[in-house]
Amino acid sequence: VYFTRAAILALPDLADTSIPSASAWAPKRSIELPFTDFESLRQVVVSTLGEEANYLRNVANVAKDTTTNLVFSILGIVAAASLFFKTGLDPYRGTHRVKNNLYSICCDQVSRRFRDFYRSFATVMGAQITISLINTALTAMFLLAVRMPHAPLLIALTFLCGLVPIVGNLVSNTIIVFVALTMSVKLAIFALVFLIMIHKLEYLLNSKIIGDRIRNPVWLTLIALILGERLMGIPGLILAPVVLNYLRVEMLTVEVPARREGVEVLSH
Repeated sequence: VYFTRAAILALPDLADTSIPSASAWAPKRSIELPFTDFESLRQVVVSTLGEEANYLRNVANVAKDTTTNLVFSILGIVAAASLFFKTGLDPYRGTHRVKNNLYSICCDQVSRRFRDFYRSFATVMGAQITISLINTALTAMFLLAVRMPHAPLLIALTFLCGLVPIVGNLVSNTIIVFVALTMSVKLAIFALVFLIMIHKLEYLLNSKIIGDRIRNPVWLTLIALILGERLMGIPGLILAPVVLNYLRVEMLTVEVPARREGVEVLSH
């Protein structure tokens, strides 16, 4: 401790003595030093440590977010797998003393809703594959007609991006326009106009095809897509038809008592 304290106290004098010599020696060797005295050296050290601290803080934040997403993903996979393999939320039902108990009934209801939501998601994704195939076919005809470079790769990319509603189409279109720009500005503008038309068509395809799959009118599905995008962005676009179908399935299980035609008159 004594030697450490002595070294810290002697550091300014040592720096004032050695830094001028280093400053005079460095230009002769074509070396540019970021400091000229002890004060500037201190500022450089503080600035460097601050940058390193910010870098480490960013790395820690990324690691934390990645770990959180990984943990929740694993939990979601485990929960979905348990429902898929029908182990359910109450695998030891046969050992309960009371068979028709509240816990088992609640587990049945929660499991049924998870399965309904999964079926809704599967239904919407099946429709989205159809939409992506149509979009890919139209785009492929355009790419092959204009002899676009790397056409097979762009066609495959269009199909994969098309699995994400609306936004995936925008991503693939942007890449295609940039590739067209390497050939000519005229081709890039033509590609942009053509792909914008396909993008607008996809809104109608989403509403029509997904609406038919989930048995909802086109206008209602379109409103759900717009609201989902406004509220949650890309996840909202993906979840909007799923949630809409789930709500329809859920409400179809609720029976509403019929209204009485007349009013009973009580006689006294």
